[in-house]
Amino acid sequence: MGIEIVYRIACLVVGYGFGLFQTAYIIGKIHHIDIREYGSGNSGATNALRVLRKKAGAMVFIGDFMKCIIACLIARLIFNQIAPEITLLMVIYTAIGVVLGHIFPFYMGFKGGKGISAIGGAVVSLLDYRVTFPCLIVFILVVLISRYVSLGSIILMIQMWAMYTTFVLINPEPVYHLGQNYVVESIVVLGFLAALAIYKHKANIVRLVHGEESKLGQKKKAEDAENEG
Repeated sequence: MGIEIVYRIACLVVGYGFGLFQTAYIIGKIHHIDIREYGSGNSGATNALRVLRKKAGAMVFIGDFMKCIIACLIARLIFNQIAPEITLLMVIYTAIGVVLGHIFPFYMGFKGGKGISAIGGAVVSLLDYRVTFPCLIVFILVVLISRYVSLGSIILMIQMWAMYTTFVLINPEPVYHLGQNYVVESIVVLGFLAALAIYKHKANIVRLVHGEESKLGQKKKAEDAENEG
């Protein structure tokens, strides 16, 4: 049991290290700005899209998405060799580390992004098309119809956790290859990941309720930027 605790901590730490790669901040510096001083103040893809336009927004999304994919892939490759029954659980812990590093980068005063692009990478890293494709489709449809990225992100988190929980409880084999002793823990830690992302959208939720949230492609109001940052 002791070594498994070490595995969990190691995955969190390594994931956090990957999360520290702040794509929006780096691209902002290339454009001679600190992205945190513009728009919503977040170092993420949506703010990069608003401030630096489509190309930069796409680059930030891909960078944040891939850093989680790569970190989780490394974890999967390692634990497939040494402890396959806990591989998926370690992938989830790694994803949590990446998201924590993205949201709370120590060298940026713990002020990063909201972690949605990285969590998108975590969804793909589950390697279950039954979760990945429906989540992707619903997210795209919600954003296209409502033009609220925040709403799509919140629904994505809830859907991801609900669908994973359903499938892993029905049968953790053969897709997940997860030992029965780790099923409940995997549900709880993935739920923590979803809850963290939703919590980071608390200001967006308030604005959505009051009909004051900025839509995709719409200039962000100054007061929104202050509240969201």
